[in-house]
Amino acid sequence: MSSRGRKKAAVHQRLKQLRSVTNSTAVNKTSIIVDASRYIEELKEKVERLNQEIGTSSQNNPLPMQVTVETLEKGFLINVFLEKNCPGLLVSILETFEELGLDVLDARVSCEENFQLEAIGGENQDNAEGIDAQMVKQAVLQAISKWSGNSGQN
Repeated sequence: MSSRGRKKAAVHQRLKQLRSVTNSTAVNKTSIIVDASRYIEELKEKVERLNQEIGTSSQNNPLPMQVTVETLEKGFLINVFLEKNCPGLLVSILETFEELGLDVLDARVSCEENFQLEAIGGENQDNAEGIDAQMVKQAVLQAISKWSGNSGQN
């Protein structure tokens, strides 16, 4: 195959890939490129919207915090840190664990100058549906958000 033939085949292959990635039904080069261009613009708009949502949610929740959840062999290691004392937050988080079907197997809590919680939660036997670390993290973040809304912390 000549050099020109290989280049043509490579361009054809890349256009097929571009068509596939952008879900284009176009058949000629120009239309495929136009579809790809539109697809890129749509992605840019999505990124902009997501960045605006992130900006809005961080403005709604000005508490500097960190929430991490790691999967253990039989449960989760949950760490919550907020840079201020948060009366009543522990109750909200424990209620969330209960709603998720997590039993607290071990926990350390500090509520003096800031709020720190390190807990090991295991799924209780009644909880037939499996939960994952992301579900636990989202539930804890919702509990914090709900607590901050109820306690006038915004």
